[in-house]
Amino acid sequence: MSKAAPASRPQRKNEGTKKGATSSQPTAPGPSAAVMPTYARQDLVFERGEGSWLVSTTGERYLDFASGVAVNALGHAHPRLVAALSAQAAKLWHTSNLYRVAGQEALAERLVESTFADRVFFCNSGAEACEGAIKAARRYQFVSGRPERWRIVTFKGAFHGRTLATLAAGGNEKYLEGFGPPVAGFDQIAYGDHAALEAVIGSETAAILIEPVQGEGGVRALPDPCLRGIRELCDRHGLLLVLDEVQCGMGRTGKLLAHEWAGVAPDIVAVAKGIGGGFPLGAVLATAEAAKGMTAGTHGSTFGGNPLATAVGSAVLDAILEPGFLDRVLVKSSQLRQGLEGLKDRHPGVVEEVRGRGLLTGLKLRASLAAADVVRAASQSEHLLLVGAGDNVVRVLPPLNVEDGEISDALARLSRVLASAAKSAG
Repeated sequence: MSKAAPASRPQRKNEGTKKGATSSQPTAPGPSAAVMPTYARQDLVFERGEGSWLVSTTGERYLDFASGVAVNALGHAHPRLVAALSAQAAKLWHTSNLYRVAGQEALAERLVESTFADRVFFCNSGAEACEGAIKAARRYQFVSGRPERWRIVTFKGAFHGRTLATLAAGGNEKYLEGFGPPVAGFDQIAYGDHAALEAVIGSETAAILIEPVQGEGGVRALPDPCLRGIRELCDRHGLLLVLDEVQCGMGRTGKLLAHEWAGVAPDIVAVAKGIGGGFPLGAVLATAEAAKGMTAGTHGSTFGGNPLATAVGSAVLDAILEPGFLDRVLVKSSQLRQGLEGLKDRHPGVVEEVRGRGLLTGLKLRASLAAADVVRAASQSEHLLLVGAGDNVVRVLPPLNVEDGEISDALARLSRVLASAAKSAG
């Protein structure tokens, strides 16, 4: 019996038409149409980084006070991180969570030793960490015999990620548009409105989820007494206090975790961004009681806490927990804050307020000037990288190990941008 002829392979689109093209290089200058256009990117491509500096493919140096949106806690190409990643990459990349991961267990033990937490779940991003925190809070109430308690109180201006559940938790209509009905179970109130918070708590409330410092929402820091009041409210009503410290945690405010300033003990905290220093890593930290419902099969992550990620995370933690490191962050924070207040005084026509805590800072601009325009102008005219935020705020997010001279340099560049903007607006 003769064998059937094999089916011919369909020709791929444009196959054989682009002579000389390679899979590793763009075929034309400018942004690639192959990338889904979900970002309003600046037309910049960087090829390497050095501490607080980035170098573009055209050889131009940029002072990076965006830090990958508070991710590059130790700047670019930090020797300790490079060494940790290189050493691990030569041994083992990934095995999955079907087996024990030595580096994951070691990092979890160190996080438990250094924080309020007793248990750690590793994931890859802030959105996943917040999603895991939400699941842990609901599951806690379920296994505690209160399955009717599944709703979570959240706050306007919050940003907890881009998954369907975390978008619903944030409640930003712009981000929710077009994705169907929002995931149910979130009751949103004004940030810092304690009376509204007390009023919204009901028999179905499981937890309160809040950022100690809102990043995307406009760099708004929750006063310490407010956080203490929320802790007391949770205790009174049998709720879990869940904190999103994805942006404000891991040393950015001058404490390892931002809630430490208020002297409260949360039940669950989501962290990411700075914990990996640029490598994708997130974690859900929880007390043993709050984590009691997270048993085998209730949650998981294929890549979460793999050997590469936890090797880098351990190196980041080594640096942040070194004696004197967080003290230096506070000194640099004071220098930056004073400088930003000086910019407000020199440019009152365009700067309304200085916000933030530690090295998570922002300038709220007056309505006559858009934050996006300042971010763009800083990049184009001064080679200074900044980040926009809600409420017409420009975020200023240097690496935690930024040099004093680099802070002064950034302030001078930003002052020139604001002066030019004020002249144009006036």
